[in-house]
Amino acid sequence: MEAPTTHSNGATRPLNVLVWNVHDFWTTSFVRGRHRYLVPRDGERGEWARGRRGRAWPPNAIEVAPADLADEDIDIVVLQRPHELDLVSEWLGRSPGTDLPAIYLEHDPPTAHAALTRHPLADRTDVQLVHVTHFNRLMWDNGRCPTTVIPHGVLDPGHLYTGELPRAATIINEPVHRWRITGTDLLGSLSDAAPIDVYGMGTEQLHAALCVEPQRVCGLGDLVQDHLHAELARRRVFVHIPRWTSLGMSVIEAMYLGMPIVAIGTTEASASIPAEAGVVSTEPEILTEAIRLFLHEPMFAQLTGKAARHWAHANFGIEEFVASWDHLLVESAHGQHATG
Repeated sequence: MEAPTTHSNGATRPLNVLVWNVHDFWTTSFVRGRHRYLVPRDGERGEWARGRRGRAWPPNAIEVAPADLADEDIDIVVLQRPHELDLVSEWLGRSPGTDLPAIYLEHDPPTAHAALTRHPLADRTDVQLVHVTHFNRLMWDNGRCPTTVIPHGVLDPGHLYTGELPRAATIINEPVHRWRITGTDLLGSLSDAAPIDVYGMGTEQLHAALCVEPQRVCGLGDLVQDHLHAELARRRVFVHIPRWTSLGMSVIEAMYLGMPIVAIGTTEASASIPAEAGVVSTEPEILTEAIRLFLHEPMFAQLTGKAARHWAHANFGIEEFVASWDHLLVESAHGQHATG
């Protein structure tokens, strides 16, 4: 494959980047770059070719049928699941890392014992491994694979916070199925401080699973993003309670909205939510009191939310995210691996 063309001003031409839409919110940010993003779409392949899923992405994010990918001049592939290594070989007739430059993006921490879990790419030296948090990189045994971190970048939804409703809000997908992993079991005791509205897939009967009244924990389902942002911003405080996860993009969006944050101090949360943006603790009793404080002190909640928004702008801006990815894509397409 030819190296990307360099123009007289030193800039390279946009690359053709093959990337699956695995996580809608992350991909929404990723395709804001300057390259041409080819997104597999095939209604019969389910999660392996979901396309844009109706998202309002820029025109440089293009849906392509898997059968047509072999005819595309693809410069680099961004992998996110082990099976995608096989799909590239099957669909393109090229081997990732061998005759097609490849980056592997890891969204999650290991699901098993962190000290003993080796990453699926640990024995590869020809694929760049990227983690979305420093915590994830620390928890995985990355072996010999060249590894770096590019934190999340989030589009600014605007400072929408009113906090007019004396209620807490959180976002949890499949909270009953995932239970202790997502901290679902804590919602009952936390609702002693304030009613909690829970958004996300599979939330509608959450109160029954928790054996509490729906007035205390109210599952409100999966809303479209703009509507979700508007509804979150009306609640007084955002609660982030996963025990084991990567840093949820929902808590970053809540900070952008101007919401004060109450969060469990696990995984990357303690490094990503400063004291001026809310309360982070591993003690549920402290979290309960923090929710109660924000509920009864709306002016304090508003000031804390402004600090959270300022922090989100400074640390999770879309511009730095896009610039980091654009730089890495070009470097990797040239056969250079970044570590850090």
